Amino acid sequence: MESNVSIKIVFATGNPHKLQEINEISRGSGIEFILPPVGFDPDETGSTFEENSFIKAKEAALLSKCIALADDSGLCVEALNGEPGIHSARYAETPQARIDKLLGNLTDVANRKAKFVCAMTLVDEFGNILDKEIGECYGEIATEQSGTNGFGYDPVFLVDGYGVTMAEMSEDLKNTISHRANALAKIITYIKSELV
Repeated sequence: MESNVSIKIVFATGNPHKLQEINEISRGSGIEFILPPVGFDPDETGSTFEENSFIKAKEAALLSKCIALADDSGLCVEALNGEPGIHSARYAETPQARIDKLLGNLTDVANRKAKFVCAMTLVDEFGNILDKEIGECYGEIATEQSGTNGFGYDPVFLVDGYGVTMAEMSEDLKNTISHRANALAKIITYIKSELV
């Protein structure tokens, strides 16, 4: 794999954690993701992860006049009819409050199956879709939080087959099995075959 960056792509987020994670996952691919220009503040009015992902990618592309990638991701809990879903980041005021609300809503609920979903959309500098992919990671919601890595709902998401929460995993392991890693791997394949 080449170590030199051969293409820079705007990653449509204001979250430096997410940007860092994306660049970790894509390390060695020849692709570097950078933050959008100041003023990036999309109105996420979509009703699906895919719609919100496209809204963010298009705004970042038009603002930066560059190829842009966006992801929209969230936690879908079976017993809560897919909630918090597209509202995952707005489920409560703070990350801890979001976890507390989720655990509270699952008190005495036997079915704790859940999945992280990530929809990614890659657009050209004019906002036209080049590629779109979905990544999923299956697990269940723990009864209490554990682990200090990651962010969001990672401390209460027990990953199928691993027996630990996502927040108890090493960054390297998380970055090979996560919903974001799954979606990004497909996007990177497209970028390397079509754009680099």
